[in-house]
Amino acid sequence: MIRTPIALAVALAAMAPGFAQAPRFTLNELGYYEAPGADVLSFSNTNEGSFADAKISGVEIIQQDMRTVTNGDVRLAATPGQWDPSATVVDRNVDRATGTVRTTLEYASLHFRYVVVTRAAGDGVEVSVELPEAMPAALAGKAGFNLEFLPAAYFHKSYMVDGAPGIFPRYPASAMEATPERNPASGRSEGPGAEALPIASGRSFVMAPEDPAHRITVTAQDGSIALYDGRNQAQNGWFVLRSLLPAGRRGSVLRWTVKANSVPGWQRPPSIAHSQLGYVPGARKIATVELDRHATNDGQLLLLRIEADGREVPVAIGPTIDAGRYLRYRYRSADFSAVRTPGLYLLEYGATRTLPFRIADDIYADAWHPTLDVYFPIAMDHMRVNEAYRVWHGDSHRDDARQAPINHEHIDLYAQGPSTDDRYAPGEHIPGLNVGGWFDAGDFDIRTETHHAVVQSMVRSWEQYRPTRDTTSIDERLRRTEIHVPDGSPDLLEQIRHGTLQLVAQFDAVGHAINGIVEPDVGEYTHLGDAGSKTDGLIYDPHLRPGEERDGKSGWPDDRWAFTTRSSALNYGSIATLAAASRALKGFDDALADKARHIAETTWAEEQGHAPDLFHHGNTTGGPLADEQFAAAIEMLKTTGDTRYAEAAQSLWPQIAPYFARNVQIAMEALPLMPASFRAAVEPEVRAWKADSDKLVSANPFGVPITTGGWAGNGAVMEYGLDSYALHKAFPDIVDGSGLFRAIDYLTGHHPGSDISFVSAVGTRSKEIAYGNNRADFTFIAGGVVPGELILKPDFPENKENWPFFWGENEYVINEGALWIELVNAAATLTKDAR
Repeated sequence: MIRTPIALAVALAAMAPGFAQAPRFTLNELGYYEAPGADVLSFSNTNEGSFADAKISGVEIIQQDMRTVTNGDVRLAATPGQWDPSATVVDRNVDRATGTVRTTLEYASLHFRYVVVTRAAGDGVEVSVELPEAMPAALAGKAGFNLEFLPAAYFHKSYMVDGAPGIFPRYPASAMEATPERNPASGRSEGPGAEALPIASGRSFVMAPEDPAHRITVTAQDGSIALYDGRNQAQNGWFVLRSLLPAGRRGSVLRWTVKANSVPGWQRPPSIAHSQLGYVPGARKIATVELDRHATNDGQLLLLRIEADGREVPVAIGPTIDAGRYLRYRYRSADFSAVRTPGLYLLEYGATRTLPFRIADDIYADAWHPTLDVYFPIAMDHMRVNEAYRVWHGDSHRDDARQAPINHEHIDLYAQGPSTDDRYAPGEHIPGLNVGGWFDAGDFDIRTETHHAVVQSMVRSWEQYRPTRDTTSIDERLRRTEIHVPDGSPDLLEQIRHGTLQLVAQFDAVGHAINGIVEPDVGEYTHLGDAGSKTDGLIYDPHLRPGEERDGKSGWPDDRWAFTTRSSALNYGSIATLAAASRALKGFDDALADKARHIAETTWAEEQGHAPDLFHHGNTTGGPLADEQFAAAIEMLKTTGDTRYAEAAQSLWPQIAPYFARNVQIAMEALPLMPASFRAAVEPEVRAWKADSDKLVSANPFGVPITTGGWAGNGAVMEYGLDSYALHKAFPDIVDGSGLFRAIDYLTGHHPGSDISFVSAVGTRSKEIAYGNNRADFTFIAGGVVPGELILKPDFPENKENWPFFWGENEYVINEGALWIELVNAAATLTKDAR
């Protein structure tokens, strides 16, 4: 073969060290492996909260700013779900000198400890499992190292195993192996169980070889790897690569090499954070450009006004300036507050353009409508909910509820103490609970503590803003809701009544507030779709066989359980809520208003007459006792005018003051009703709040506090906005109220990670794939508010739009919906006052 000079030069260069080699991974100062456009995390994150598997743990991979791989760890099933056990981290050691991360973990109850070691290995990362002792014999054939791949990232893509090609299935259709009944302990036959069989196996897998943005090679140094499709067992399952750990061995028992494709010179395209909802003319308007951490360009933001004929007219704005660094990004921002002309606009930075947004006086006029018109009606329990041609769900849970068993810790943070605290025996039907209430979140439980927050927020919205909007027909007698059909009554009052009916029913049934009502087993808890089909609606009769029905009763033990252990914190929460509801319902439903007030007054007297019941579990038994008492005293004072409640609030203040930040709004409501000395005592706390919040909001370019827990922080952002508003009204010389508008801007797109609105169907581009009870359809519920940007340690903000099953990012929760209604109405009022 004769080589031309050019060909010879290329050939010689190809033999030179480093030519065409992928960049090497290095362990950076933040404790993860980094290469251009690719990162490998090694136990930077661990599972939190009530679920063993939140898909934020173990070895994880971020490619081109998308986290597509997680849960690289030893698991006890091929396709574990959120209820399957995972190990606890004992310790984690990072050694930058050797490029090694050693994480020791254990399944304590199984007496199984192991070490996952990762180390930089050229253009990849080597992952190994070390056993100080051979694993227990009972785990042979069960314990294996898993690595999970996000299905949505690999839809329409291929894989190769030892050179043989395959295509990732768009819908799960793997072969299954029958196993014993999945949940025999529930007493309800759920049919035979099944476990997924591998769809491919071999020594080396290449995932998405055709796609540089998702190409990952995983090679086992010994043994083989199997590929599973976890969606066969649960819609939220992932693709899983797995190798079993060998029995009877200690030391290094497994070693994989993981190569995440790195693209030299790749940089994340800019994102222009701004409000998808738009801005009122007089508002502060800041756009923030989020740039790759290695970006060096210093471009200028452009604002373009869109004319009716399609012309894009440049509009002068302030200079684009450096806005510092936050997490893994650098930022630039521009102020266009001076632009006040109403119209349609978009922003541009280099090749990045936003969708259109408005500048208009009526920005806030309808931003809360989808939440009240659609989201809350769909969340209504014990109702059939219809929208034109669509039935969202049938009349749900007519069979509520059975008494939960004593000394029982249940799913989703519910527990029953040593007594039922009522006249019902464990398993016995408690009549009267099948009325009112909302599904708490993306699932179907009635959580009393959340109902307190929702009703109180709705009452504040009613008393401050009087929104009389009527687009929904709600008939409590017929248990029917029709969306987009007016019935002559304000929708907000009807929703307040619906929540109040459930809270009153609890006192009628057992004499006190209950923790909540939740599914009896995991099989029912994970139900997706129509809540009306989740149970048979018939009260369970243990004398009947499964499937047998007689006299309106059934042999299916599918009735939800009521957790009834007394909690004084919950009782005070109900006192506050029922007192507030009685004011709002007066003149609308006088009978219910009178009953709610009577329960509040008698329960206050009862609680004041004995030592508090301090039962506490999870997040279902009320907040801190002093907080709940203080709120109850203020709401009772507002409702009755009785100075005894002012005296009670005054006596509680020393316990409240150190925690003023979580009691801001109720304290501000108290001011007009309390003596001048109370205001004097509150003012130093207001000044301290201002100083503390200024520090929090200056820590990022978005001007709001951003939390970093396993549940993203939109709720905290909305509370911050409402706190700012309440403090501004009471102390305008200390707090300017601008936090209210920054909170709305954040919720609607001015946040890290993207520019999406976190309120579905609000703003030009909003959440269209979310964790509602219709999440398996990869869709949304209009007006629902998701938790938002989850900050994965140490520096990665995430909110997935292609995968709804991350509850910490995408799950609708009813209290955040109520806060959104309140927040937007507050902004409309403050804007109107400013004009």
